[in-house]
Amino acid sequence: MLDSTSLVPDDWSGLISRVAGDLDLDALAKETRALVRRRGVPDAKALLRLALARGPGGMSLRQTAAWAHLSGVADLTDASLNDRLHQSCDFLAAIVAKLLAARTPSPCSRWPGRVLRIADGSCVSKPGSRGTDWRVHGVYDLGAGGFSHLELTDKHGGEALDRGAGVEGEIRIADRGYSAAKALRRFVASVKQAKGADYVVRLRWRSFRLRKPCGAKFDLIAHLQNMPKEQDLDDVRVLIEGAGDANSSPLPTRIVIARKPEEAARAERERQMREARKKGKQLDPRSLIAAEYVMLATTLPENAYPASEILALYRLRWQIELAFKRLKTLLRIDCLPAKTDKGGRSWIYAHLILAIATDACSQDFLDSSP
Repeated sequence: MLDSTSLVPDDWSGLISRVAGDLDLDALAKETRALVRRRGVPDAKALLRLALARGPGGMSLRQTAAWAHLSGVADLTDASLNDRLHQSCDFLAAIVAKLLAARTPSPCSRWPGRVLRIADGSCVSKPGSRGTDWRVHGVYDLGAGGFSHLELTDKHGGEALDRGAGVEGEIRIADRGYSAAKALRRFVASVKQAKGADYVVRLRWRSFRLRKPCGAKFDLIAHLQNMPKEQDLDDVRVLIEGAGDANSSPLPTRIVIARKPEEAARAERERQMREARKKGKQLDPRSLIAAEYVMLATTLPENAYPASEILALYRLRWQIELAFKRLKTLLRIDCLPAKTDKGGRSWIYAHLILAIATDACSQDFLDSSP
């Protein structure tokens, strides 16, 4: 059990006010049918307090029911509380969506007019599970210092760059799991304002079918092999095939290539060989060649964003990894006690609500610092 000494009524009242802000919780509860019957739970604010006490508060169902009775929040048994939380999934998801929708994009000082955001995901498993049961997909706004999009799916919910609406002037940064041609096109096409949106995505050597601007086939591995040993950076213009339907034209993009230090390249080759042996598979020799390089696809123009700037942008990706690490190490979102789907959803959404409130509190502190 987590430390629940902070769960005194006064602290919770302040927290709920901070979390909810101007949200009409009762209207959301009515819309999502979370409180069709109010027996034991007087209003939507009380329901939210119960979800937060059970989830991030670290209390069991029995402890939460006892705390709610003693503090005058609600009067119900632990079994009834479990049912209430199961019914609150859509209500809690709506709160997450409303809180994130109220956030405004924060421009970047180093690249004026641009909004830097990072896409990534994290896995959560049920008790006793050996695999992934839930995926939390996030988009992290570097300027605002917090998430701008959070989405919960089951294990079948794949990573895609266009999860989370883009905004004008956005540069979205993502790792290799997001190098899907159709998702890249959907993301770029989703922002139709003057400045549009761009991406910086790391790619595998076989992520895309590529062609040269003249239409000839582009062999990425052959290009890597032909790079002079003394050349550490390269920047090539290509066309991505398959980024749309049969009538869509290829997607123009740049590929920025950076040679890794020998120690890093050797470590990557050894990792790939270990993985191949573990799975009993034959490693493709081309993977060992690609292991020596970092390859990034981007739509940013060369004149304003040279290859070194693209690499600098990609290195900011660790910020979202820290954000997910805080969700797991501080909020303990991965310590999932519920074995049912609805129990898991209510637990995770309650943690996401608190994470959004924590981001807001942290930003207030940072803004007040000289």
